[in-house]
Amino acid sequence: MNELELIARLTRALPTNDTVLTGAGDDCAILDLGVPEQLILFKTDAVVAGVHFTGETPPEKIGHKALARCLSDIAAMAGTPTAALVTLGLPKDFDPDFVVRIYAGLTALAEKFRVAIVGGETTTNPGGLLISIALLGSIPRGRRLLRSGAKAGDAIFVTGELGGSLAGKHLDFTPRLVESCWLAEHFPLHSLMDLSDGLGSDLRHLLKASGVGAELLKSAVPVARSARVAARENAGAKPPFIAALTDGEDFELLFTLASRNAVKLLDAWHREFPGLKLSCIGKIVAGEGILLRDKTGARPFNAHGYVHFA
Repeated sequence: MNELELIARLTRALPTNDTVLTGAGDDCAILDLGVPEQLILFKTDAVVAGVHFTGETPPEKIGHKALARCLSDIAAMAGTPTAALVTLGLPKDFDPDFVVRIYAGLTALAEKFRVAIVGGETTTNPGGLLISIALLGSIPRGRRLLRSGAKAGDAIFVTGELGGSLAGKHLDFTPRLVESCWLAEHFPLHSLMDLSDGLGSDLRHLLKASGVGAELLKSAVPVARSARVAARENAGAKPPFIAALTDGEDFELLFTLASRNAVKLLDAWHREFPGLKLSCIGKIVAGEGILLRDKTGARPFNAHGYVHFA
């Protein structure tokens, strides 16, 4: 049983109450706690030694990544983060100075985005280092950008470049909080999420939630230089384009909006964020699944990104 199958089984009959507007199945839960003009975002995520970082990873980067992953999910809802709790699972022989340096990386990122660290938990974990973050954020009432709003005819966009994240980006990426809020304030997005497991998997989540399919233009997918370098220097590496769709841990934004707004968006984006690429990579179509179009025509694309337990 892989991660997606396990989640589906565990979430079949979860308890809920009248504060829950969006529960399991999107990047964050959305709660109505009666706060004037605001809805509350709630998110948790974890990083684990040997899965999300190695024994050689600098501790400051471990702390950065632990919080940045949660912040990227707040960005996926075009939200503003507010406060976090941190749970540390530590082996019995842990180095206190190493843990302090983890917190230095975590708090530096928290300060950058004005996130309060308000407590947490420490526990022994014989399996190795684990850091879990629970994060609160907010969105304005009336703004609920979910995975489920994509419509046939929409243009599909991604920020940045994709693939090759293990060359370093997965440890020091900047969550797209500023960019997602700007997008939501200036354009009528239909759907939004972040790219954590790879475009090949995450786009499928958006399509399934929206009940639609997609056609991608191969030449339009922005392949990162690190993916090209890896393919050039390592005979066993994935082809760059496949890496761009399946490597994961890009932590860029994936979103759709009506195609009539695409050119206006691109022009405004280049003025607002001249140092960050924005690419229109295809369109939403009726049906299901992903078609990949190149010079020879369109064919189904069946590869997926990273899936735990697979």
